[in-house]
Amino acid sequence: MKPTVRPSNPCFSSGPCAKRPGWSLAALEGALVGRSHRSKEGRARLQEVLDRSRALLGVPEDYRIGIVPASDTGAVEMALWSLLGPRGVDALAWESFGQGWVTDITKQLKLPDVRVFTADYGQIVDLSAVDGDRDVVFTWNGTTSGVKVPDASWIPEEREGLLICDATSAVFAMDVPIAKLDVVTYSWQKVLGGEAQHGILILSPRAVERLESYTPSWPLPKIFRMTKGGKLNEGIFKGDTINTPSMLCVEDALDGLKWAEEIGGLPELIRRSEENLAAVADWVERAPWVKFLAEDPAIRSNTSICLKIVDPWFVGLAEEERSKVAKKIVSLLEAEGVAYDIGSYREAPAGLRVWGGATVLRSDLEALFPWLDWAYEQVKNE
Repeated sequence: MKPTVRPSNPCFSSGPCAKRPGWSLAALEGALVGRSHRSKEGRARLQEVLDRSRALLGVPEDYRIGIVPASDTGAVEMALWSLLGPRGVDALAWESFGQGWVTDITKQLKLPDVRVFTADYGQIVDLSAVDGDRDVVFTWNGTTSGVKVPDASWIPEEREGLLICDATSAVFAMDVPIAKLDVVTYSWQKVLGGEAQHGILILSPRAVERLESYTPSWPLPKIFRMTKGGKLNEGIFKGDTINTPSMLCVEDALDGLKWAEEIGGLPELIRRSEENLAAVADWVERAPWVKFLAEDPAIRSNTSICLKIVDPWFVGLAEEERSKVAKKIVSLLEAEGVAYDIGSYREAPAGLRVWGGATVLRSDLEALFPWLDWAYEQVKNE
């Protein structure tokens, strides 16, 4: 039968993600619209974002944090184009965004000494094969595969290379040991449920040393430049952004950070996300037609939760037909107004992807599950 209980918030997209519970446009009433971001008040708001982010994530005091252009992608690109070159690189990829960084490194930067480690969707590379004396580029959480790094035990205590981590679907939801990494990037649009287009770039002292001692042989666009006269441009990490930020987005980021503080900080954000994954796991145990894309629980993401359809009827279809079935399920749920944007990523196996970050209520997930079962049966039997 068609379910009667609907999620209070049908937004389960993996980016931009659901706003915090209770959010409304009233949260932006104090935004400095029409004001310069370089005004005293504007700089203060930008610095407040950095200070609250540092406190929530436990970023070491000698690490720099900056707001940069072009979301998480911009932050990663700044790091790759500014830092890579002096050492060999180990590039790790187990989904599309990681593969994108591999493409940048091998086909755009065309670095001569690159080892590429790849794994299929739902799997992860052999992390023990990584060489700590080489620079390492990886995603902490594969947003399009639902696979996360299980822990930091593979990171050598003594190393010469830099660890560059795209952590956009992990920070604020997983235990990401920033003090063991050299570059950490993310955007507000993921776990905080903020607005898009702005990235966060965190640099260790070792990364700063690389910036000040190494000049790439290729030209750098203005938005990638982090040094002046061979020294770090400290203004970037004190609220003096390279380009003009949206003060509406800044206000929204502050709202998300304040909410996170009010509910209990990082431990509570992680707890809520892990609780959401547990709810999905309970449903998957009951649903005969679906399984996690990441079969190993140790590497299973608690934010971008990716599901594969295992019903023999579906598996027996041609690949193109499987894709059509999955899209029909997604469209049916959207038409009912119970779930938006839960299709798997276009390059991933046909299936479903449900965001489980802390801005999503477990009660909404539990209301969604009967609709997923209903939609699948409707499409299968049409």
